[in-house]
Amino acid sequence: MHDFLVALGLVAVIEGVLYAAAPAVMKRSIRQVLDMPDATVRRVGLTAMMVGVLVVWLVRG
Repeated sequence: MHDFLVALGLVAVIEGVLYAAAPAVMKRSIRQVLDMPDATVRRVGLTAMMVGVLVVWLVRG
């Protein structure tokens, strides 16, 4: 549970840095996602999840 909370905290930090450093780019990205079909957003999300699991698996072994 400790690792999970640390991971959530890191996600919040990274996302916060992106919004603070480039708010216009983030707004544009959100608009682009809103224009995408649901199936595309779902595929991108599932791909990101699989990459994340792979990275954790490789690092944590």
